[in-house]
Amino acid sequence: MIVNDCFISAPGKAILHGEHAVVHGKVALAVCLNLRTYLRLRATTNGKVCINLPNIDTFLSWDLDEVKQLNPHPCGQSEELNCLDHEIVRRLRDFVGVVDGKLDTGNMAILAFLYIYISLFGSGELPSLTMSVWSELPTGAGLGSSAAYSVCLAAALLCACGAIPVPLKETDHTARWCQEDLELINSWAFKGEMIIHGNPSGVDNAVGTWGGMLRFVVGKIIPLSRVPLLRILLTNTKVPRSTKVLVARVKDKINKFPSIMIPVLDSVDGISCTCEKVLSEMTSEPITGEHYNILEELIDINQHHLNVMGVGHPTLDTLCRVTLTRGLHSKLTGAGGGGCGITLLRPETDSLVVQRTAQDLKDCGFDCWETSIGGPGVQQHSPVSIKQEVLDILNKY
Repeated sequence: MIVNDCFISAPGKAILHGEHAVVHGKVALAVCLNLRTYLRLRATTNGKVCINLPNIDTFLSWDLDEVKQLNPHPCGQSEELNCLDHEIVRRLRDFVGVVDGKLDTGNMAILAFLYIYISLFGSGELPSLTMSVWSELPTGAGLGSSAAYSVCLAAALLCACGAIPVPLKETDHTARWCQEDLELINSWAFKGEMIIHGNPSGVDNAVGTWGGMLRFVVGKIIPLSRVPLLRILLTNTKVPRSTKVLVARVKDKINKFPSIMIPVLDSVDGISCTCEKVLSEMTSEPITGEHYNILEELIDINQHHLNVMGVGHPTLDTLCRVTLTRGLHSKLTGAGGGGCGITLLRPETDSLVVQRTAQDLKDCGFDCWETSIGGPGVQQHSPVSIKQEVLDILNKY
């Protein structure tokens, strides 16, 4: 089988509002983060399938005959269309050499790739190809890096097997798929996330697929059709945290002080709904300073609520204090307890203020990027539309 070379990217994600409250049935707003994961698929004729992941120093290659033996359905496709094929997963875990059920980042990435590759090509001829993936997203920071990876894999391999068309026309720089094709990409990306995380919510891969902003409540994911592009600073405190522990901490507080904590959750729900309304207004009428004033107030209120829930951290307090001295407003994003925070930048915020704020945060030992939220989801690119430094990395392998 011959496949076409292609370049694909998908974005990371941040939670704008609704962290932790969403676990208790409240609305959360997840937004596309314009730090992206880039994939290059290259057809080869060497009878091998190769994957190169320079972010995590993982470079592997297998003979096609060796990989074909891992398919437990040599005469046809698996019947498990909407869930993982556990026999393929078992064979892959043995093949990769998973010890005591423990998966490191490299193993998880390899399993997701091989699972989608084997499942999509089924009993047909396996194509000889090389997949190289590089990401602007830090791993393990709650920014959807694994989902962006899974979305890229799904889009590239679905194109390679002919399940969806190649959307990029000769004169295009970037292109996206139709709604039906995006739904298929998302379903396969979700399987990749299941391989990596076990029981994902589906939010991260949905953001990576559709981009923009999603409303998430009680398991329902609703992409919002129009949202403004907002400039932000994204800060990684580099303090590790356990989402499971932090979720349990909030639950304990709710059980201990229900008359105090339930109104806090209701207030966070109100923040998410108010923010959604303001962002909708910003796409249908002239954007004013008052819109940004409200967004900043909502950020401040929500950050205080998150501290009340017990998921703050001294480094996040430092982030908020440092940015406020420059007139900027910040909150944690994700699980809290360290991790990452976002800082809203107004359109009139001077570039020198942004640079000095970023340097202040780096002086605190944090990583900091100026980026945006609300951009496009998964895309196919022509080489000229990809930043040269990214292209150089992808073309190296």
